Amino acid sequence: MATRDVENGPVLGTPDDFPDRPRRGGRLVVHVVIGVLVAIVAGGWGYVMWSMTAGGSEAPSQVVTFTIESANRAEITFEVYKPDDRVAVCRIRALDVYHTEVGSKEVRIPAGEGSKQIKEGLDTSGQATSVHIQYCNLV
Repeated sequence: MATRDVENGPVLGTPDDFPDRPRRGGRLVVHVVIGVLVAIVAGGWGYVMWSMTAGGSEAPSQVVTFTIESANRAEITFEVYKPDDRVAVCRIRALDVYHTEVGSKEVRIPAGEGSKQIKEGLDTSGQATSVHIQYCNLV
């Protein structure tokens, strides 16, 4: 039941058949507000990432080797890179096949000894399958 003939023009009409769109202002304010919110979120995220590095108090470390001596004993050899005048505290962890901690120990590296290779034994509550350094921080 069309009232118009299809051959005379488009069924939905032409752009001239519709009224002009009303003018919309204030887009600059919206863009400025969005920009400020993005800057605040980015700054907050940057602060969180910076604070997670402990303010530069981390001592780089690297596992050289580890051995599982028995069902309740593991041994790790690792290197710590630190300034000669600073003390470092490292936490080593032993994990089982399910990645559950079966032993941990904090090792203190005294000042006066710069970069150093350390061999440390670790008692475990079960059979360990891996030993790693959780962290090394300068004190």
